[in-house]
Amino acid sequence: MSDDTLKRYKAEFPFGEHGDCSALTALTIEHLPPDGSLGEPLEFGRGADVWQLGDRSDSLYFIKSGQVALITSSIEGNEIVLNLFGAGEPFGELCFCGREDTAHRQNWARATTVSSVLEIKLADFLNYLQGNSEILGGFVFTFCIRLADALRRVEILSYRGAEERLGMLLLHLASIGEKRRVEEGTSQVELLVTHDDLARMAAMSRQHVTITLGRLRRAGIVSYKRGYPLVVQPDALTDYLTDKSFKR
Repeated sequence: MSDDTLKRYKAEFPFGEHGDCSALTALTIEHLPPDGSLGEPLEFGRGADVWQLGDRSDSLYFIKSGQVALITSSIEGNEIVLNLFGAGEPFGELCFCGREDTAHRQNWARATTVSSVLEIKLADFLNYLQGNSEILGGFVFTFCIRLADALRRVEILSYRGAEERLGMLLLHLASIGEKRRVEEGTSQVELLVTHDDLARMAAMSRQHVTITLGRLRRAGIVSYKRGYPLVVQPDALTDYLTDKSFKR
């Protein structure tokens, strides 16, 4: 892993990975009519599927609260987490191929915690876009962010070492989506991910993830316990990975 790569993460973290795009705003639930006239509210318990493989792809979703994972399956039948979406974010917007009555989902979406979601039918959303250029701009920028995030995930999966791969994934997750500073003025961030989630995102076994997280916890970089969010210190993690690369 190059020192330049780690420096980039350290420099970008306080502002998020798209901090330079200050003139653009990604599409969020805040762009929707405040009177609730667009969409239908839905509630999902932890582990419930928002949609399943083969369901019709005729809706876009926004998360009011909670978190949803986009999941696919490997040839061996193992689940792979493609992305995590937090409060305010849209999801399900990449499957509008084909006619509205024939397009079907090629993956599934699952609530990773109790989640409140707004479902908007594609036809209604497209009508809303046509009448608002700001919303259309936000929608396009959202696609740009998703593409950049996908490319970053490919980069992360190219690392062979467990600590490098998992460490870079944690830095990536800490810089995007729903996150909360543990204490004001500190860089500690809470991530709503389990060891299973990380294993599916990093293409690693759960045991390998647990062992690697154990090393990072002993180094004072992460902390976790059952039933609580994973707490990461991005600056300390970046320094740790940099030091590891220099020792090679």
